[in-house]
Amino acid sequence: MKSLEIVGFKRANLGKKDAKALRLDSYVPCVLYGGTEQIHFSSPAILFRELLYTPEVHIVELNIEGDIRRAIVQDAQFHPVNEMLLHVDFLELQEGKEVKMEVPVKFVGVSPGVLAGGKLVSKLRKLKVKATPENLPDSVEVNISDLELGKSVKVNKVEPNGYTILTNPLAPVATVTIPRALKGQMQADK
Repeated sequence: MKSLEIVGFKRANLGKKDAKALRLDSYVPCVLYGGTEQIHFSSPAILFRELLYTPEVHIVELNIEGDIRRAIVQDAQFHPVNEMLLHVDFLELQEGKEVKMEVPVKFVGVSPGVLAGGKLVSKLRKLKVKATPENLPDSVEVNISDLELGKSVKVNKVEPNGYTILTNPLAPVATVTIPRALKGQMQADK
């Protein structure tokens, strides 16, 4: 799993007024929890670009005034109109303690339904998994090599490797749809 460093500065004053002043200075108020204590800190907004605006999953090396801790992003809040990053929650990673996280789906194999003219439609871009920090996957591989026209692959067909999948087992991950032109051709052949 990829690692990314974020530098933070402890916050002395907590509250709306101080958080607003931080955001005006291009800093993001953050909180780290899951360890022995909650740590409130702020980080430059530019550091979150590679972390939040990509589909990849990262383990974050938080450097809060020299105190280095490993964490994952638990939640990020954005402004409803201008999409500005408002707040980030981090969960501290501890050896042997399982964490829940959404991980991107990666398709492997070639679908015979797509080769026959169908279109692969991704229904779920991420799956929720539970694992210890050392077993967290970069992505969940979904095999589509036996996916025919009009068929779906469901979550229960995915093989977990060292982690548990928490997403509904009956939810479809991907479907091969039949285009209109092919539907008309199939009916004409009957």
